[in-house]
Amino acid sequence: MGREDVLAWVESPLQLVGAAEWAAAHRTTVPVAGRLTPQISATADVLLSRGARFGALEPYLGIPWSLLARHGHWLVGDGFSGQFRLAAAVLRPHRITFLDDGAHAIAYADTLLGRRPYARPSIDERGLTTFVAPFAAELVHRRATARRAGMFTAFDLGADRLDALADHGFGIRRHDFSWTRQSAPPAPGLGRRVVLGSALPVDGRMLLLDYVRWARDAAAGGAVYLPHRRETAEQLDAVATAPELRIHQTGLPVELVLAGARGPLDVHTLPSSTTTTLPLVLAGTGATVHTGRVRRSARTAAA
Repeated sequence: MGREDVLAWVESPLQLVGAAEWAAAHRTTVPVAGRLTPQISATADVLLSRGARFGALEPYLGIPWSLLARHGHWLVGDGFSGQFRLAAAVLRPHRITFLDDGAHAIAYADTLLGRRPYARPSIDERGLTTFVAPFAAELVHRRATARRAGMFTAFDLGADRLDALADHGFGIRRHDFSWTRQSAPPAPGLGRRVVLGSALPVDGRMLLLDYVRWARDAAAGGAVYLPHRRETAEQLDAVATAPELRIHQTGLPVELVLAGARGPLDVHTLPSSTTTTLPLVLAGTGATVHTGRVRRSARTAAA
């Protein structure tokens, strides 16, 4: 294992974009272990076509043990992952940098500070992932003490967290998707208004009926709808009934789809990581990101 040989270990499109931004910021080539999840392959292809500094891209299922064992510096997409916890406890990498996993970035920062349990938010964890959590946490904190652990994030962690993380030895570097913006070709004709799909109904956090009502309201006057990668066929069929909404399937994360926007957009979204990422991606274009409210019906609240 090379002590500073870097490997990006990612399982979502946003994590892969974060790896491309890290490689650009550090002017180095990064091999990638990408979990076979929706949009990963298409995202990798587009990033490579835009000049991402990726080395070999290796698809995987489960834990890519041999790849991890050959690299001493891991760029980790999901610090809450049970697979990461197990691999870190067993292989004990020399250096770890955590990339963004959506809005979990702040929760993970609090986990590193011991302000919350080492457990994925809103998940009742049991079994091996819970058992190995203390061992992974011990490894991460040892690396931080040696100044060999940190985060590469687009999220504003707040002055209090930043000071506390620095006191614990964690290095924090912000990025603003500058490479994503600079490398993007002009975006295709999306019109003025864009509605972003959400997985809230899939996750049981919003009734489909309420979701469709929100989409209809957001599309007033006509809009393009960019589906979320985890939307079901049932949800898309329901959304398609909105008369002023045109569904545009891209198979890519919205950060890549909208990065080439050259004019002002009105983007409508429900609460998600996009409320942080898109203002950065669309900086300087005059775009406005509107965040809708999650309507909680009696049935949703009782769930």
